[in-house]
Amino acid sequence: MRENKPKKKNQLLKYLSLTGVAAQMGITIYLASIVGKKLDIVYPNERHYYTIFITLFGVFLSMYILVKQLNRITKE
Repeated sequence: MRENKPKKKNQLLKYLSLTGVAAQMGITIYLASIVGKKLDIVYPNERHYYTIFITLFGVFLSMYILVKQLNRITKE
């Protein structure tokens, strides 16, 4: 019985570390869209290219961070 407790606690810590991933992804994408909108105001164009491309960069960045965190968690 004692052997299972540390294993369960370690597994619980892994799940808790993943709970903030959605918020982290949302904040990253949101901040990227804000930067894109600011750039579109400073450098106006007809199709809001800065907002589109920088938001997509934020999505890819948040996915990269997610994969790095998942790799770190599975190695532990």
